[in-house]
Amino acid sequence: MTRALVSVPKTARRGEIVDIRAMIAHPMETGYRMGPNGAEIPRHIITRLVCTYGGDEVFAAEFFPAMSANPFVSFSLIAAESGTVSFAWTDDTGQTETASAEIVVS
Repeated sequence: MTRALVSVPKTARRGEIVDIRAMIAHPMETGYRMGPNGAEIPRHIITRLVCTYGGDEVFAAEFFPAMSANPFVSFSLIAAESGTVSFAWTDDTGQTETASAEIVVS
């Protein structure tokens, strides 16, 4: 189970450009390192991140082994309507985690 810190403004004016940020606490283990006992540490990375707003996909990213642990993502979007900004990330084991935050547009 991973956890995410999501930063979405609580309020915005219609048409305003807002910054969205997320940091996902995840080891992003590449599968190339050796553990203290000399055994290879198995690969375990986030492979895809998707952000939706108002039911529409507004941002998506694919991650690869070169990503650092605890990936941080930042992007902008135009505040069009009040609603939920949702994040979903999937790791290479197929497990999907989610986080969300509300934004009120006036």
